[in-house]
Amino acid sequence: MSWQGTVLNKLLRAAVKRRLSRIGTINPAVALDARTRLERIARCIPPAAFGVSVEQIDMDGICVERVLAPGARPERAILYVHGGAYIMGSPRLYRALAARLSAAARAAVLIPAYRLAPEHPWPAALEDIRHCWHWLLTQGYANQKLIIAGDSAGGGLAPATLLDLRDRNEPLPVAAIAFSPWTDLLGEGESLQRNAQADPLLVAGLLKPVAKLYHADVDPRIPGVSPLYGNLAGLPPLLIHAGTTEILLSDAERFVAKAQSAGVHAELRVWDGTPHVFPLFAPLLPEAKQCIRESGTYADAHFQTSKT
Repeated sequence: MSWQGTVLNKLLRAAVKRRLSRIGTINPAVALDARTRLERIARCIPPAAFGVSVEQIDMDGICVERVLAPGARPERAILYVHGGAYIMGSPRLYRALAARLSAAARAAVLIPAYRLAPEHPWPAALEDIRHCWHWLLTQGYANQKLIIAGDSAGGGLAPATLLDLRDRNEPLPVAAIAFSPWTDLLGEGESLQRNAQADPLLVAGLLKPVAKLYHADVDPRIPGVSPLYGNLAGLPPLLIHAGTTEILLSDAERFVAKAQSAGVHAELRVWDGTPHVFPLFAPLLPEAKQCIRESGTYADAHFQTSKT
């Protein structure tokens, strides 16, 4: 791990994890307060770098931010599902990451503002991402020039969308990418206990209560909620990144292992000591910049090898 990563982890532990550890009960009011706080941070994020195009698109009722870096090819697109435990997060928070990914993949990055829990529990988010996928196809995008990606909750919602599309016999993207994916909302991963202290950001005891706000009275083992429990056969190639000290490391490891057993070409890249969704810290963290470059190269290679 880089020295920047060591410093960042100390800051996250002191400024974020300590605050999260003091939360007693997770309820809708707490979720909405967390969302408000995060959006205040998002408003402080500077505009996109010079030359990066940021456009607001209305996909028939769903607001989507389209980020296009110089040199990116507009006929290619990455549908990026943002994280935030299904209760918070927004396209603006991911604008800088999207700009870097757009440059690395030479593709547009589209970030939907999908509906959030607790006001909109499952399957609202899944329906919104499926709607955006259909919109892209109706606008003339070839599925071989589309990739779906996401992080954390979005890293679980992305493969959940793949399973949903596959079961409907609909076209699938050429590949998928996930950063620190949350694939098991039942919370059975071994790293939840093993990395409870080592994780510099997340608090293991909060995951199940937050998950409950999303899946409500639905069984969390439904593949549309937790894609880890689905039949993964027939999915497109997958690239997944996670950090060694994350409490969600097992979610990535088990999902990749299950996908490989089902005949899917799945790769897992594990990074030493990096925090949850570390690509968000690309301005500070060398590992984050490298992760985005590798993901962009992966996406670019799959776009180039597609038939159309």
